Amino acid sequence: MDRFIPLSIPNFEGNEKKYVNDALDQGWVSTGGAYITKLERAMAAFLGVENTAACQSGTSALHLSLVEAGVKPGDVVLVPPLTFIAAVNPVKYQFATPVFIDCDDSFCMDPQKLKAFCEEACTWDGITLTHNGAAVKAIVVVHVFGNMADMEAIMDIAEAYGVKVIEDATEALGTKYTEGCYAGRYAGTIGDFGCFSFNGNKIITTGGGGAVTARASSTVDHIRFLSTQAKTDPHYYIHDEVGYNYRMTNLQAALGVAQMEELPEFIRRKQRNYELYKELFQGFAYGTLMPFRAGTDSNKWFYSLCIDRSRITASMREIIVALHGKGIETRAIWGLINEQKPYENEETYKLEKAPYYADRILNIPSSTQITEDEIRYVTDEVKQLLRSLADG
Repeated sequence: MDRFIPLSIPNFEGNEKKYVNDALDQGWVSTGGAYITKLERAMAAFLGVENTAACQSGTSALHLSLVEAGVKPGDVVLVPPLTFIAAVNPVKYQFATPVFIDCDDSFCMDPQKLKAFCEEACTWDGITLTHNGAAVKAIVVVHVFGNMADMEAIMDIAEAYGVKVIEDATEALGTKYTEGCYAGRYAGTIGDFGCFSFNGNKIITTGGGGAVTARASSTVDHIRFLSTQAKTDPHYYIHDEVGYNYRMTNLQAALGVAQMEELPEFIRRKQRNYELYKELFQGFAYGTLMPFRAGTDSNKWFYSLCIDRSRITASMREIIVALHGKGIETRAIWGLINEQKPYENEETYKLEKAPYYADRILNIPSSTQITEDEIRYVTDEVKQLLRSLADG
């Protein structure tokens, strides 16, 4: 194999080594140290919010948000089926019940079906929305691949029924609205809670790690308190609540501070590379490069080719393996969460587009380091393969 073009890898072009070495020299490597505070402040400044809390992962950010939202055993949480399973697993951590609501063409939760579920499958007594006798406590809205959910419609529904909204912006750091009532607002800053991930393949990374914000600064302070084992008295180890070991380490935060410095450039590259892919796939008969929501400025984290299933019957696995043989790493969109073993008996609501896209979406290389030559190579090889599969 002459070349290998990865799907999405970290980019360390800036001060990462300098800051990590500084943290090592200071001896602050664990869940205390100045870089954690620096990262939290950098995140808050970028997002235009008052406060953020750095934590261990995007999953821990979601879990802490559910805890803070008051989700208890037996409560109902409305979730998407078409996303990474980590968006839904924390619902089970709280022994709550997920109900899967379909997506729209952005891959994000469909507000029309969300509204229909609340109106047709729930009871509203003017105080609490219930489904089969259980309180509908929260909605987890995932901004998939850097796209933006229709937050204006979703927030109207949630506020009408007093349901908390947890934005999973783990793939959408830097995505914002440019039109409408939320113009200028970033993904993760509109709902009651906003969660971010710094996993290795995200637009910025701390190796692992994540962050969370909320409408009230005091709420973020309490989340931070919970993430450090809810220690009330650091000298005598007094704990007034059940806490979690969910705090980010200073070494991770040192990476994150450097990555935040580079984030605007990373977004610029992602957007530029998407436009080149869009130009190269224009008019291609066997697949369409999916757009991002109008009225938004997306970080364009992942690029999605929707394969024409009326012409291509080969399995996604066959397509991925064939492209790997050409030195190109691709992946299918996730298997639907409601079809996974831990969730196969959970309730779904009018799933139509989620299974449609699960069978058709191929993610293609989107690293910030990818070159124009590599993009052209990827496009040519994908086109050639799909044409051969259609002809065959």
